Amino acid sequence: MARALELAGRGERGRVSPNPLVGAVVARGEAVIGQGFHTELGGLHAERVALEDCRLRGEDPAGAAMFVTLEPCAHEGRQPPCTDAIVAAGIARVVYASDDPSEKASGRGPGILRDAGIEVEQAAGEQAAAARLLNQPFRKHARTGRPLVTLKMACSLDGFVAAASGDSKWISGEQSRELVHRWRAEVDAVAIGIGTATADDPLLTARTGNPVRQPARVVFDSQARLPLDSQLVGTVGEAPLLIVAAPDAPRARISALEQAGAQIVFAAGEDDTARVATGLTGLGGLGLTSLLLEGGPVLAGAFAAAGELDESRLFIAPLLLGGGRPPLWREGAETVAEAQRALEMDSERIGDDVLIRARLREW
Repeated sequence: MARALELAGRGERGRVSPNPLVGAVVARGEAVIGQGFHTELGGLHAERVALEDCRLRGEDPAGAAMFVTLEPCAHEGRQPPCTDAIVAAGIARVVYASDDPSEKASGRGPGILRDAGIEVEQAAGEQAAAARLLNQPFRKHARTGRPLVTLKMACSLDGFVAAASGDSKWISGEQSRELVHRWRAEVDAVAIGIGTATADDPLLTARTGNPVRQPARVVFDSQARLPLDSQLVGTVGEAPLLIVAAPDAPRARISALEQAGAQIVFAAGEDDTARVATGLTGLGGLGLTSLLLEGGPVLAGAFAAAGELDESRLFIAPLLLGGGRPPLWREGAETVAEAQRALEMDSERIGDDVLIRARLREW
């Protein structure tokens, strides 16, 4: 199973999304006779790759065991059910690390395998936990219909994300910014608010090496005020542009943005917090499973108030601003005891900066 997890991690999120990352190993005793992982959306699933690897090695998988990081699928999708291939190959035992919480799966695969006389076991402990954490975007989307949200921020040593004037270029160093471009290439969407869009006129594309795909660019813009001459609109042919707008947004602005190539996602609600929740549901309905939140303090505060922050990635830069804008503008906890606490944290040096990752929720 450790080898299967290692293989699953070789998959690229940008290639497989909205599918999960999955690895599989076929073993006879201690000997590996086939292995593989899911490499791209529409391609063979990990189980079929591992069985094909057995064939290429001249090995017969009949009577062998299969270790897979996610329960085998039993439904017809872009690929036929993996359970069919496992039964046809004569696999005697299947061990899977993580359940599949999606409605079309949720235990059906293991049940079918047991009915076929195959011994089925679900792993536990650290390996099961690692398999779940590997696919948090997939799991949240399956359970809630909304994308996993990762908040990206860069702040000074004294905790400000911008100077008093609003200037924030650049708090983090060049290496940190390069890393953010790699993150963009991994997620389904990058989001900002209309304030950031008009102040910075960003592209929000992944500009690193040769990205597998460009993320959708999302602007939370209740009144559809995004300028038609913005870089986001001007590059709509290079990467999708989604505008999350209120139902009462001026029709003329909505029509102009649609004619320019943007897609409108209507989000009802009396305030920013409510519109964040309904907007994320709309984005999830379009198949987006992961979102990198790069907006300013107002939008970040609205996401926090809506309870929709799943992970935080904070760059701390070696500078003091002495004042400025805080990371989140929202009504905070009354006491320290009421504050939201991270489930897990780690840190690393990125150039001159320190990156702190915090997992806030688990799915």
